[in-house]
Amino acid sequence: MNLPKRAALLAGFALLTSACGGSDPIPNNLEGAAATVYSGDCATATETEITIYSGRSEDLVQPVLDAFECQSGISVVTNFGDPTDLALQLVEEGDRSPADVFLSKSPGAVGFLRNEGILASLDGDVTSLVDSANVGGDNSWVGITGRQRVLVYNTDIVDEADLPASVMDLTDPKYKGQVAIPATNGSFQDWFTVFRAQAGDDVAAGWLEAMVANDAIVTESNRPTVDAVGRGEYAFGLVNHYYNFQEAEALGDEHRALNHSFAADDIGSLVIVTAAGITSTSDNVDESHQLIGFMLSEGAQSYFTNDSLEYPLAAGVSPAEVLPALGDDGADFDVTFDDLGNGLTRTVEIIENSGILSN
Repeated sequence: MNLPKRAALLAGFALLTSACGGSDPIPNNLEGAAATVYSGDCATATETEITIYSGRSEDLVQPVLDAFECQSGISVVTNFGDPTDLALQLVEEGDRSPADVFLSKSPGAVGFLRNEGILASLDGDVTSLVDSANVGGDNSWVGITGRQRVLVYNTDIVDEADLPASVMDLTDPKYKGQVAIPATNGSFQDWFTVFRAQAGDDVAAGWLEAMVANDAIVTESNRPTVDAVGRGEYAFGLVNHYYNFQEAEALGDEHRALNHSFAADDIGSLVIVTAAGITSTSDNVDESHQLIGFMLSEGAQSYFTNDSLEYPLAAGVSPAEVLPALGDDGADFDVTFDDLGNGLTRTVEIIENSGILSN
């Protein structure tokens, strides 16, 4: 496989030589967010086209894809959708699938595809761009960004001294009826699946049942939870870290909520990755590696963290200034995200059997 060297990947994938040999690059015409990802001249268009199934939103991902097209001359066709739906679509399509790259906001979806034998092994020049903890089994996928689980709280209702030390403490009667949980949301289900893998089903299910007994409140998803906490409808909410930073950035002092991070070794502070892989049926393996490597380049990683306020995973790229540093062992759990692909069904069963959805 003829891939760029690691140094070129870290530098943002230096401008590719045109397939037309000797042709001058066209002038750079990128604007807006795409121009912050890549600021060089656009390469002459090639005849190569790759297809990406993206479980991440078009608003977030499209500027990176536009920048990659400009930088490489490779055309990108994108199918946006729910990551679970897209993963199931890949299974149904089998050898007929046009997909070259799969991008997911949930490691559960890539873990599922890896277990189904649908993801190829990634080259070391790409996987070496991140810590080994953020690489799937058999090099089947690589993490792109990180999202930490936190407890968001209303600053008008909750004193800092009353914050729990651990997510396990939320079952205490003093938090009765005060904690919102987006129990059907994918990120909560991913977290709970890892919780089960770490502590065992009895402990995880027991915690959830205790939360039900403590009148935990069910919400639809992370952002409405953060909004409601900011308005004072709930005192606390279990969410991904970046939603509160985004709301605070948009609303300023009107938003009355802060994130509380549990200790770095507490399961409540788990860092969950977004991830990408290449399908085993891809006819454009080299070009797909280039795209994933581009997502891990300094320009793309800086865009992701400054736009969505997630944590960059590529070595040497700093998180957005507003983000607190993760603890040295913030991701130091014995986590195999591939297991999420097999564990989500059992997670859903436990959630449904707990009675939390009736709260």
